[in-house]
Amino acid sequence: MKYQGIIFDLDGVLCSTDRFHFQAWQQTAREAKAPFDEAVNQRLRGVSRMESLEIILEASPLTFTPEEKERMAEEKNERYRRLLRQMTPADMPNGVREALESLRAAGLKLAVGSSSKNARFILERLEAGQYFDAVCDGTQIARSKPHPEVFLKAAEMLGLPPAVCLVVEDAPAGLQAARAAGMDCAGVGGADWPFAPAYRLEDVTTLPAVLRG
Repeated sequence: MKYQGIIFDLDGVLCSTDRFHFQAWQQTAREAKAPFDEAVNQRLRGVSRMESLEIILEASPLTFTPEEKERMAEEKNERYRRLLRQMTPADMPNGVREALESLRAAGLKLAVGSSSKNARFILERLEAGQYFDAVCDGTQIARSKPHPEVFLKAAEMLGLPPAVCLVVEDAPAGLQAARAAGMDCAGVGGADWPFAPAYRLEDVTTLPAVLRG
């Protein structure tokens, strides 16, 4: 097989927490008197919490100090984590666990590479941590996607060079981060990709068959 390691983004690839993010950010936008809809929400995919807040505040008529922004971001995260407690193993879509088991059986090392600081908590709620040899999340990086740091660190944690790792992503920022890391990328879903990923997947369940050719 061409690859020795697979690095998965979490949200939108292995599960979906979009509804929780939307609800949590919606309250932040109300506080800032800023418009918030699905188009704005889509711009937040794959970027850090503080960068997401800045995107929301672009349309706010109010001005906030750095301290107020920190408070707003922290309050959003607390709302989000309360909502995440609703997650169960059933929130991992059908067939994803089987796909991960198939990839592991093929001898591949698996990692999660996510900008989210809640990645480990989400994996815990999904009861999915056992599938991964490494987890690199937002608590371990200084720069979020499209910077390649999260993927480079995940590869390092797997003990593999970037060239033999495949990234699985659903967001344009993740695709750009994979290229910057020197890794191929499998794009999940119908995002408006800035350039063509190495593979296009409807969802993760098809990945084992795609890699077998």
